[in-house]
Amino acid sequence: MPSSTKFLALATCSLLAACSGEENPDNTAQGSIETAAPAEVAAVESMTPELGSFGIDLSYQDLNTRPGDDFFRFTNGSWLDSYELPADRSTHGSFNDLVDRSDERVRTIIDDLTSIEPAQESMEQKVSDYYLSFMNTEALNELGISPLVPGLSRLAQIDTQAELVAAFGRARIDTTASPISFSVGTDRSNSDRHQLGVSVGGIGLPDRDYYLEDTERFLEVRGEYVAHIERILNFADIEDSAAKAAKILELETQIAEHLWPRADRRNRDLTYNPMSLDEFRTSYPGFDWDSYFSAGGVQDLENLNVSYPSAMAPIIDLIADVPVADWNAYMSYHFISNNASVLSDEIDNENFNFYSTVLNGVPEQRERWERGVARVGSRNSLGEAIGQVYVERHFPESAKQQMDDLVENLRSALAQSIERIDWMGEETKQQAILKLNAFRPKIAYPDEWTDLSSIEITRDDLFANAQSVREYYYEDNLSRLGQPTNREEWGMTPQTVNAYYNSSFNEIVFPAGILQPPFFDPAADPAVNYGGIGAVIGHEMGHGFDDQGSKSDARGVQRNWWTDEDRANFDVLTTALAAQYDQFEPVPGYFVDGNFTLGENIGDVGGLSIAYRAYKMALNGEEAPIIDGLTGDQRFFLSWAQVWRAKHREDALIQRLTSDPHSPAEFRVNGVVRNFDEWYDAFDVQPEDALYIQPEERVRIW
Repeated sequence: MPSSTKFLALATCSLLAACSGEENPDNTAQGSIETAAPAEVAAVESMTPELGSFGIDLSYQDLNTRPGDDFFRFTNGSWLDSYELPADRSTHGSFNDLVDRSDERVRTIIDDLTSIEPAQESMEQKVSDYYLSFMNTEALNELGISPLVPGLSRLAQIDTQAELVAAFGRARIDTTASPISFSVGTDRSNSDRHQLGVSVGGIGLPDRDYYLEDTERFLEVRGEYVAHIERILNFADIEDSAAKAAKILELETQIAEHLWPRADRRNRDLTYNPMSLDEFRTSYPGFDWDSYFSAGGVQDLENLNVSYPSAMAPIIDLIADVPVADWNAYMSYHFISNNASVLSDEIDNENFNFYSTVLNGVPEQRERWERGVARVGSRNSLGEAIGQVYVERHFPESAKQQMDDLVENLRSALAQSIERIDWMGEETKQQAILKLNAFRPKIAYPDEWTDLSSIEITRDDLFANAQSVREYYYEDNLSRLGQPTNREEWGMTPQTVNAYYNSSFNEIVFPAGILQPPFFDPAADPAVNYGGIGAVIGHEMGHGFDDQGSKSDARGVQRNWWTDEDRANFDVLTTALAAQYDQFEPVPGYFVDGNFTLGENIGDVGGLSIAYRAYKMALNGEEAPIIDGLTGDQRFFLSWAQVWRAKHREDALIQRLTSDPHSPAEFRVNGVVRNFDEWYDAFDVQPEDALYIQPEERVRIW
């Protein structure tokens, strides 16, 4: 655990420098919260499962549904029938329950701060004042559009191509849009260094399909989009708003025509195209790159990566061909829209109406405090500072050790699987084991905390606060060029309910927020934990060996470590899996994209397989006990299905199908278990059942 309950618990240091781990009295925050161990941490040894008698809530089942016909419904059907989505949600389920719990805890932490008068410039003051500035809607309504007037004036004054190029270079820090963008990330050929990446995009709808496909739904959305843009422009009294709104849709449609299909956008072989700056200038003439990068603050650039090379030249031509006035309108709309959440209620509500109600079918905004917690507590805000207190209050250290043990059990299971599979040869297996052994798990919270003390926050200026936070992270990102990477960094806060695999560092990361029921409960039956968090661990490990993660080696370097024969065998399996998912139709006329979701589907199928093997290894040859009439295997698969319990609005599902690489919840259950012989045996699934597929068609990779 962190050595102190103070926000700045460790010595203040640069993000790119190592921390000593010793407290520096001159730099620690003042007015810190005293966090004596709460009852929920101290009482974790009570060993009573939170859900049901052994870790699964059986009251959610629909016993009138055969498990072989719809295992998702068999496990969750009663809940699906009785639960009504709140008016402020596009989806809700097990994940969201934990997000709500995390938000309530973060709110309490912030409320504790607002009840005192923290010292100026302390992290307590910054967190409290940022939140209070967001909650002061009376002040925001008085200001209206006025915080954006200087920025809108600058955009309106752009009337030459040279000025436009410079504005595109500043687009990210100025919170507007550009068809060309850049950011600094890890160099895929050398994970110890950073590299600038250049990309294309800048559209306002979720995916190119929304512009290019003429389904009834997408035509409706495009019409609503134009009306929404007009209303947004009217807030700033921009003339000819209706005509300009139509031009913006036309312009974004032209951009969309050159964007790659979503399955290609996740292909690492296609999106890694490193070159020197001179080669880049020669390859893509007709655009003043020096002015563009200079305006964005990029200095001493020697080389870079081009994500979508075939799209770059057409986008450059588009920039030259479209009148500057149309680009002005485009940038003005996105500037207002991107800042709507820190403006008056009427502007914020208009943006919500389109992006949540029209696109996702959500009638109402979430409560103001929930949105405030999300803003202040996110990864690219002050969330890591809050996270230090969160883990002190809500994460028992004993759970960290249990997670360490689970990770190692899963590692052993995957090693055994690699050794025994018959489709991979010995040469590739040796490299796979090297990569597996090099996996670095990060659990619950970082060992080094980011110093956020330079961010300026006041209680009476929300727009300035948001800009201050944005500038901090923007400058931090740019400062990485020419500097080594930091493998101690986390991409999520401790309170985040999620997990991830980072291919560049070959690491698997599990924040404290997800280490709760139904995923993980120290008091639950082992089958439940292996079917829950065990499968999540396996999922993240599986990303290291999915169709894209498998293109990086043990050090995170993108290179081919496979023999041609083994890669071909792997491709046969993954192609078959993609074909299975292509058949799923969650909304009439809208199908899962098996290639776009392939990485996550491999993670699910492989993760559950690894977790099952680890569970069996943990039994040491003994038979699992029968609990409430259920075998160990039945409890294992029910746990997996319980984790993905969720309901979605139809419009939200359509959007997810075009923009989310994860399959919808029901197929993360039904699409996975039908590939497991053990599931068929556990629930007596027969050929006449809807989910049944012939044994030779079942895909089991690991």
